[in-house]
Amino acid sequence: MAEKKIETEGTREESPAKKAAPKKAPAKKPAAKKAPAKKAAPKEEALAAEKKAPAKKAAPKKERTPSALSQNRLARKWREEVVPALMKEHGYKSPMEAPRLEKIVINIGVGDATGNSKALDDSVQDLTRISGQKPVVTRAKKSIASFHLREGQAIGCKVTLRGLRMYEFLDKLVSISLPRVRDFRGISRNGFDGHGNYTLGVKEQLIFPEIEYDKTGKLRGMDIVMVTTARTDEEALHLLEGLGLPFRR
Repeated sequence: MAEKKIETEGTREESPAKKAAPKKAPAKKPAAKKAPAKKAAPKEEALAAEKKAPAKKAAPKKERTPSALSQNRLARKWREEVVPALMKEHGYKSPMEAPRLEKIVINIGVGDATGNSKALDDSVQDLTRISGQKPVVTRAKKSIASFHLREGQAIGCKVTLRGLRMYEFLDKLVSISLPRVRDFRGISRNGFDGHGNYTLGVKEQLIFPEIEYDKTGKLRGMDIVMVTTARTDEEALHLLEGLGLPFRR
């Protein structure tokens, strides 16, 4: 019995030692923390290489090609001739004070579109050829029984021109279209609205070279509104005269 007790006591003494052995494993964790330090070395080498590398030469700047608007004949005339003349006449201190043409709105009213939808399609096609831009269909704002008109019904079309197309249309109007008017003696000076805007009425669309007489179903007039940044009608008159509009004397 004594020997068995000694053996059991020996086993009890050895067992705590064996159980304590796995506790030494966490001692390896600090070694894992040192691993990122090795990864940082390539970054330091890359930074040092970048510092030593010669600086890249800046790419040569591309030369700006002149825009189509700056090359337009009428736009160049306004910038080089009309603006200096307006500054001298009205005493502007800066060229930015000189009035300029902001937009041109062309409107065609089609009263018979209420009973004939083809008439509106023909007007849209004519206005597209004249302006080089697709027009917007205008609709009635309220119903009028005496005119057989309902709210929202298409009654005409209009187009707004800006920038290059605006100057191209004005150049064509002054140089080609208005001289084709029969017995033309100049346009009226009474078309100003008091805020520097001018409205010109045209009786028929045949004065424009894009419209063919044989393919037109009906002669239609149109309103051409020239919107400027002028504060008075006198400034707008001098601006439009400088751009070539032939006002009646």
